[in-house]
Amino acid sequence: MMILYFRIRVHGLRHYPDEDGFLICSNHQSHLDPVILGVACPRPINTIGRKTLTRVKWFGKFLYWLDLIAIDREGGGLEGLKETLKRLKRGESVLIFPEGTRTTDGQLQPLKLGFATIARRAKVPILPVAFDGGFDAMSRSSWLIRPANIQVVFGPPINQADYHDLSDDELAGLLSERLTSCFLQARKMCKMQPRSCRSPTAASDLRKDPIVRPPSNDWQNH
Repeated sequence: MMILYFRIRVHGLRHYPDEDGFLICSNHQSHLDPVILGVACPRPINTIGRKTLTRVKWFGKFLYWLDLIAIDREGGGLEGLKETLKRLKRGESVLIFPEGTRTTDGQLQPLKLGFATIARRAKVPILPVAFDGGFDAMSRSSWLIRPANIQVVFGPPINQADYHDLSDDELAGLLSERLTSCFLQARKMCKMQPRSCRSPTAASDLRKDPIVRPPSNDWQNH
């Protein structure tokens, strides 16, 4: 149903690890992102999100149905971090949005470093994935859900051995490079679709790189 309504297309599944127990890092375009990526991933996943999202009763129930790990920002987020590590260590996979908040223009945003803390403590691979079209389906300023062409691209995983000797900033730079590559592929495929299926920013020249600013500190996500 979701695939038909949003025309979700998934690419790069060859990069999806055969065994669970890894951290999925994605760009963040809308409230629909956990649903979009839940459909795109071939196996069940957990999703990290801020606890305030559950204040809307029906939406909160829906998020918990999607195995939400609620982060209480006001309380420091420690319980959410513990639960995330617990699930990763018992072999489950967890989705995090390292940008920390939804985009305001459909572009990529700077990464916060909290994902690095989680990956190092859990000693798990990092799987980059980026998509385009979610902003067109439901922008940050709207609760209106519209049909859209959504292209999801998985990139090569970053294994523990690949980041063991990197600083958090260097790891963020590596993840940013892979997310940018995936995002440009997704945007290119969205651009090939009818104009009504794309956000205004998706129609921009693909030769212009998406905005990727220096990483910042903050592990909590929006």
